[in-house]
Amino acid sequence: MGRVILLTCEGESGCIAANFLVQHFPGLLTVIDSPVSRLGLLKRPAKRLGIGHVTGQLAFMTFQRLQRRASAQRIAAIKDEFRFDDRAISSEVADAGDVNSRDCQALLEELKPPLVFVMGTRLICQETIAAAKDAPFINYHAGITPKYRGVHGAYWALAEGDAANCGATTHLIDAGIDTGAVLYQQRITPGSQDNFSTYPYLQLAAGLPLMVRAGIDALEGRLNPLRIDLPSKLWSHPTFADYFARGVRRGVW
Repeated sequence: MGRVILLTCEGESGCIAANFLVQHFPGLLTVIDSPVSRLGLLKRPAKRLGIGHVTGQLAFMTFQRLQRRASAQRIAAIKDEFRFDDRAISSEVADAGDVNSRDCQALLEELKPPLVFVMGTRLICQETIAAAKDAPFINYHAGITPKYRGVHGAYWALAEGDAANCGATTHLIDAGIDTGAVLYQQRITPGSQDNFSTYPYLQLAAGLPLMVRAGIDALEGRLNPLRIDLPSKLWSHPTFADYFARGVRRGVW
């Protein structure tokens, strides 16, 4: 059997995921997706929502960097509680450019992995999926799909007054954006000390064990997608004005 592969992003969450998964999947090979600029992340929303909206999103991103610094103590407490290992990735790391590059596809073709985990990468093209032949691609999503596809699923659930659907999902990857068949979901309940900058850590704590469960299912040939009866919607970054208005109205920050 080939090696299990993790396609992930550069930075803290990628390190945490890789160091967690290698404990359960020895020999894990991690491939780091080359980073996408903040402007690049907003290109698709700009076409759909307009330049004015995206300017508001960029203003929010600037504010959020300050919020994250102010939340450092709470973030450290969550990482300590769940024993997150955010040090350099302890397993082997391959340099294959972005996940949709020919180099990455060639690596998948060569290694013939039985399973590919995905966390925090750009949208993966069908050519990359096909390169791994019949291996399932299992994605970690920070939100409850299909209702909170896209980004910041915990924040949007709370901001919409939908705390019952605040959580994390593991799902199979298909051609859409977070539209693949759901494997496992876990709800979370943030506390009064939590905010936009700490929700992702709580989601990660809930979601990483789901990745392990789904991965074991895949290797043992018993994946069992769930039927989820929820509306489907794609969410993007909030604008600063929208974030502030919802914070005042709902107390969700």
